[in-house]
Amino acid sequence: MSADIVSNSVMPNSPLSDSQYVRDFQSVLDSNVVESTEENKKRSHVGPHLGSRNHIYEYSIQHNDAFWAEIARRDFYWSQTWADDQHVKSYNFDKSKGPIFVKWFEGAVTNVCYNALDRHLPAQKDRVCFYFEGNDPSVTETITYGDMYVKVVELANVLKYQYGIKRGDRVALYLPMIPFAAVAMLACARIGAIITVVFGGFSAQALSSRLQDAQTKLLITADASSRGTKPILLKEVADEALKECEEAGMPITCLVIENVSRQSCKMKEGRDTWYSDALAQLTPEQHKECPVEWMEAEDILFLLYTSGSTGKPKAIVHTTAGYMVYAATTFKYSFDYHMDDVFFCTADIGWITGHSYVVYGPMIHCATSVLFEGLPNYPDYSRWWQLVEKYKVSIFYTAPTAIRSLMQAGDEYAKACDRSTLRVLGSVGEPINVEAWRWFQTVVGDGHCDVSDTWWQTETGGHMITPMPGCTPMKPGSATLPFFGVEPVILDSKKLNEICGPAEGLLAIRAPWPGMARTIFGDHARFEQVYFAVDGYYMTGDGARRDSDGYYWITGRVDDVLNVSGHRIGTSEIEDAVNAHPAVVESAVVGFPQNIKGEGIYVFLTFQQGTEVTVELLAAVKATVRKVIGPLATPDVLHPAQEGLPKTRSGKIVRRVLRKIATHSDDDLGDISTLADPSVVEALRRSREKWVDAM
Repeated sequence: MSADIVSNSVMPNSPLSDSQYVRDFQSVLDSNVVESTEENKKRSHVGPHLGSRNHIYEYSIQHNDAFWAEIARRDFYWSQTWADDQHVKSYNFDKSKGPIFVKWFEGAVTNVCYNALDRHLPAQKDRVCFYFEGNDPSVTETITYGDMYVKVVELANVLKYQYGIKRGDRVALYLPMIPFAAVAMLACARIGAIITVVFGGFSAQALSSRLQDAQTKLLITADASSRGTKPILLKEVADEALKECEEAGMPITCLVIENVSRQSCKMKEGRDTWYSDALAQLTPEQHKECPVEWMEAEDILFLLYTSGSTGKPKAIVHTTAGYMVYAATTFKYSFDYHMDDVFFCTADIGWITGHSYVVYGPMIHCATSVLFEGLPNYPDYSRWWQLVEKYKVSIFYTAPTAIRSLMQAGDEYAKACDRSTLRVLGSVGEPINVEAWRWFQTVVGDGHCDVSDTWWQTETGGHMITPMPGCTPMKPGSATLPFFGVEPVILDSKKLNEICGPAEGLLAIRAPWPGMARTIFGDHARFEQVYFAVDGYYMTGDGARRDSDGYYWITGRVDDVLNVSGHRIGTSEIEDAVNAHPAVVESAVVGFPQNIKGEGIYVFLTFQQGTEVTVELLAAVKATVRKVIGPLATPDVLHPAQEGLPKTRSGKIVRRVLRKIATHSDDDLGDISTLADPSVVEALRRSREKWVDAM
C-alpha cells in the first residue's frame, strides 16, 4: 500500500491478509475489464494494483475516525484542531432514536478560502490557478494564485465595507463561467458569508424563488454573457427576479460585474452598483489585505438547490470542515492528481460538480485548471480538444451527455488535435453507457487513459463510488467501488433489508462521511423524510446492482426525479410549470431514454374543454416551462391527452402506465383493472405517434 494516505504504522490492524488482496484482484482480472497502463500504475497515489486500494479501504472502514483525522491533519490548515483523533464524528441515522444529525471535526476552526489561497502563498504566487477560455476563442486570460488572492481580497472588502456583509449572511451568485465566479465564491467564504450559487440558465421565477427561500441579502450577477452564438442577458433576468422579491417584501441589493459592457443593461439607482465603481471606493490597504473569518467546523459554507420529487427545489446545506476535507480528498485520489497535472472540468459552477471540482477541490490542492465559458461545439466540435492540446491537459472531466454528442459528431474532431497529454478521463452526472465509455477511452484517450466513472450527488459533496486511476481495473458502465470511508449497501426494494453478495435494489449508505449534507435549509423535517426514510441509512434515491466482484452499477432514479443531461429535475416541478399555462388543466411528466441527454422529458397533458390543440399552442406551453424553470427543463415531447389521464378510482395518476406508453413498452401494461377508465390507455396509444412525430 502507499504510505501517502495512511501511515504504515497504523495499518497492521487491517483485517484483510495479503492473500485475500490477491484473490480479490484475480476475480476482477478474470472479468471483461480494462486495466490501467503501466505508467498510470506507477504514478498512482494509492498503489499499482487493486490490493493497494482494498488495503486502505478496509482500514478506512474499520478505523474511520482515525483515517479521516490523519488526512485532515496532514492536508489542511486549522487555526484550532479537534480534541480527539479517535472521535472526529458524531451522528444519528435513526429517527426512532431522535433527530437526524451529522457532525465532523467538532471543536476545530478553519477557513476554506485560507486553505485554497493563503497557505499556498508566497511560495506558489506565480503558479497558474486558471487558464480561462471565454466563449469567444479570442478571449483568454491566465490567472495565478497571486492574482486570485488580490481579486478575492478586493471583493471580500467590498462585501464587508460597502454592503455590510457579515458572517452568516446569504450572498447569491448568478454568473457565467468566468473567473469572477470563483473569486466571488472564495470572497464569501473568506468573510464567513454563506454562498448560494444559482445556475445562469435558470429563469427569473426560479432565481426569485431561490433568493427568497435563502433570505438573500445581496445578489452578485453580470451584465450579460454568451453561449455559442446566443446572448445570455443575465442582468435582465436578475432585474425581473429582484422585482418579484421586492413585491414579496424582500428587497435585495445587486452588485454587477462588467462582463460585456455597461451599455448592455439597465441599472436601478439605489439597488444596483457596478463592481468597478465599488472597487474604486476601496482604500489602498483594502486592495491588499482582508483578514479571514475563522469558522467553526459545522458553520455553513454554502447552500445549493437541487430538485426533489415533491415540487419545490430544496436548499442543500454543506458545512465548512467536512465538505472541505471531502471535496479536496476525493479530487486528489479519484483523479490521481499530481502537481504536474493540468485539470479541465467542464461543469458549470451552478452545480455541485462546479463547486467541488472546479473551485474548492482543485484550489485547495493548488492545482492548475482550465476554466471554460463556452460550448463544446462552438465554433466547432473540436473546441475542447483544442484546449486539451493548447494547455496540455492531463485530466479531463465531463458529462455523458457531452460525450455522446461529441461521439455523434465524429472521431475526426478529436483526432485532429494532440491529446497525448491525457491520462485520466472522468464522467459525471449520470451513468455512462458502455458505447460512450468505450469511445471516450479509445478515441479521446487513445486507449491509454483511465476512466473515472464517478457516482455521487449534490447531497454527498464529493465522489462516493469511483475507480481510482492506476489501481482499479475498470468495467465500462460501472462506477466500480466505493471511495475510502464510504459504506454502500443494497436494500431489498420491498423488505428494505440489506442484501449481501451480488444483488440489485435500492442504493443506501450505512454510515456518514465528512462531505455529506447536514440538512435542508429551513426544513430539517423534509431532510429527514427524504433521505432517512429507512432507519439507519442515508437513502440515495438511486437503484443499483452489485456484481460478483463487488462492483456497483447505477441503474437510475427510483423516485420521481429525472436526470436530464446530468441535471436532476423533479417531475412535479415541471408539472407545475406546464400547469402555469392558462389552457392546461392537468399534466403528468415521465422520463424516457434519449440518445444525447440520457433521459428526455415526456409530458402528458390535458387542456381546457374546447381548446384547439395546435403546434403553436404546444410551443407556447414549452415557452412557459422555459420561463418558469429555464431551458434545461424544456419538454422533449408534449402528448395531449384530451380523453384524460389513466387514474385510479381515488384519482391518483398511474405513472407506471404512462412510462410504458412513453417508452413504447406497452405490450404488457400489467394489471389496469383498478383504473377508473381503462379506455384512456388505448386512446393515448393511438395518439402517441402523432404527437411524438410532431415534436
